[in-house]
Amino acid sequence: MRYLLLCFAVFLPGSLAFPARLNAGSQNNPGFEIVKAYLDKFFPINPKSRSLTLEERIKEMQKFFHLTITGKLDAETEETIKKPRCGVPDVADYQTFPGSPKWKKTHLTYRILNYTPDLPQNKVDDAIRRAFMVWSNVTPLQFQRIYQQEADIEIAFARREHGDGYPFDGRGNTLAHAFPPGNGIGGDTHFDDDERWSEYNREVNLFLVAAHEFGHSLGLAHSNVPEALMYPVYKYVNPATFRLPDDDKRGIQKLYGKKSSNS
Repeated sequence: MRYLLLCFAVFLPGSLAFPARLNAGSQNNPGFEIVKAYLDKFFPINPKSRSLTLEERIKEMQKFFHLTITGKLDAETEETIKKPRCGVPDVADYQTFPGSPKWKKTHLTYRILNYTPDLPQNKVDDAIRRAFMVWSNVTPLQFQRIYQQEADIEIAFARREHGDGYPFDGRGNTLAHAFPPGNGIGGDTHFDDDERWSEYNREVNLFLVAAHEFGHSLGLAHSNVPEALMYPVYKYVNPATFRLPDDDKRGIQKLYGKKSSNS
């Protein structure tokens, strides 16, 4: 089974005023469908949660994000729902995908198929190179850029429908998606070119999104540690001082081992 990872921003109407309390019987509330859609997408009902009320499901979400557990749509919870994030469900008991898929080799190739007009090509090249280094610095993995033949990880900027069956949706929603290790499309990473890509803290930082997505390309799922790179909510940190958090390091080393001292 392929697990598609959709990183995107969830933007809710700024004028929406959530009530102080919402329970399973409040379907007539104007925020009900939005909240329910969010929970259904990121905290889907499973055999364990089938009997939970909406308030209990909100508590489950609040626990995952380390919020105050109230079961209410308070300001803190509303703010979390609005944040840019990745689209895979967050309720999971693993830091790797089910079955722990990984590459069976440590030397991986990548190819940049095209470029965004938002940045000079050398800036894109550098952001991609540094994003791979985030992972090669702590594992035996090595990444080599190639230019002609098909690579293990193919990287492209695209808009709307782009041939993989998972169309992008314009600016402000899906940021990028990546496929976990495997043949064919496995490992490939696509960036939505309707976004505004940046090397700084403007719009969407390419290095940070690429580093997160390459974690998925290597086999990592999401973490519920807020400081982790693989935390589902996009947040800016200074790329010049970025260091891979311990949670991500443990996850990737579980798959590929530690970098040897002679590497």
